[in-house]
Amino acid sequence: MKKGWNFFGALVLIALVSSGVSFATFNYLNDSISRKNAVPESGSSGDLVHRTMGRAMGMAAYEQDFTTVADNSVHAVVHIKSTVMTQGRTYVDPFQFFFGGGRSFQEAPRKQEGFGSGVIITKDGYIVTNNHVIDQASEIQVTLNDKRIFKAELIGKDPTTDLALLKIKGDDFPFLPFGSSDELKVGEWVLAVGNPFNLTSTVTAGIVSAKARNLEAMMSASGGARIESFIQTDAAVNPGNSGGALVNTRGELVGINTAITSETGNFAGHSFAIPTTIVSKVIDDLKNYGMVQRAFLGIAYNNITQELQKEKDLETLNGIYVTSVENRSAALEAGIEVGDVLVAVNGAKTDNSSQFIEQLNRFRPGDEITIDLLRKGKQMSVKVTLKNKQGTTDVVKQENGKDMLGAKFEALTDKEKNKYRINYGVRVESLKEGKLKAAGVMKDFIILKVNNKPVSTPEELDAIVNSIIQDGTGYGEHAMFIIGMKPDGHAGYLAIDLSEE
Repeated sequence: MKKGWNFFGALVLIALVSSGVSFATFNYLNDSISRKNAVPESGSSGDLVHRTMGRAMGMAAYEQDFTTVADNSVHAVVHIKSTVMTQGRTYVDPFQFFFGGGRSFQEAPRKQEGFGSGVIITKDGYIVTNNHVIDQASEIQVTLNDKRIFKAELIGKDPTTDLALLKIKGDDFPFLPFGSSDELKVGEWVLAVGNPFNLTSTVTAGIVSAKARNLEAMMSASGGARIESFIQTDAAVNPGNSGGALVNTRGELVGINTAITSETGNFAGHSFAIPTTIVSKVIDDLKNYGMVQRAFLGIAYNNITQELQKEKDLETLNGIYVTSVENRSAALEAGIEVGDVLVAVNGAKTDNSSQFIEQLNRFRPGDEITIDLLRKGKQMSVKVTLKNKQGTTDVVKQENGKDMLGAKFEALTDKEKNKYRINYGVRVESLKEGKLKAAGVMKDFIILKVNNKPVSTPEELDAIVNSIIQDGTGYGEHAMFIIGMKPDGHAGYLAIDLSEE
């Protein structure tokens, strides 16, 4: 990695939904978290007329009018308020670790509110936003530009691409049609529409500065998304713009605004949007399958640098260099080998890893694609049938956490909370064959936290378990760590593997 990029990466800033603290890494755009009931400022977006001089190279001055596109776009972009109930720390008597005694005590729950943006994409109320806008939210409220307020249902989310799909009840909503991010050109005008700093219905304009921008080094350091091929623009976006629309001059949605680079946390000239080539596939999967159908080729690879080109005696700096091929993978079956340079997918050039990832994520397991490659200077094309993570071509269905655990749960009554001196938890009402029974859990066991996330209702527990099954965790591939309480009041700790057997 070049030293200049390391320096640049050190200047970016992160502000996640769960924190209002700014520090130097990478900045998601909805960091307006407050424990107070912040009220969005009201106002009108007004007319946006962007004038450019354009006298370079002898060109005459001209005027670009965005008023019609801006007026249509603001009605389809919504304000999102997400409410997260954060529970206080659990205090445990240290003697219980040695003698099996002691009880747990908890602080009172606290409410935090985060703010962001979303885009209505269908007339019947489907809304796309960023996952980090609504992550861990117990309630999601959507406010339209005409000030109507709706409670939103979470249809599905994909942390890997930082996208989420919501639904509000009703019909005949204003919406933005999808445009083609493939057709965007560097230098083309775009509008960013959202709610920066809770200033609703805000429109800014800029140009496409770059495409297929990969910020993986910064995002990986922050635990963020790994699948990236951002559209970079100089349209001004700020905290609160997350999940808002990037719109072309035809009034079509071409991206979802997601992040900025900044030393201060506010706009400093660069903003990044997820292209609709990725958005449309992810949202379609969430709507139809409940989870993203991700296709895998089964290779490890590197971008080609001058050093790698010289070391491997390669004829090009374009493409990705295959460093390993997994057993039983789609790549192995197609005849792809270590040392191959992959240069195109279905005719679309893949000069770097971002372009390759963007192309591959258009497909599902079972799809057949054509990969162009160079092998020892010889040009070749191979047909590849893509597979899922399990190594098959089947569509992956979202597993039901309740069925896997093999238990029925009930929220605690006020009497039970007072008895155990706790503020939240769910009780195991009944058991059948499943992961909990196999781990030795008995009826009336109380689950307090799963992977350090407090649990107050059976629905919250189900959502956490399904997220572990679908996305894995930072603790392990599909590990479920439970802090709970036995019927006698003694603390109980469990580690359960939720991966498929």
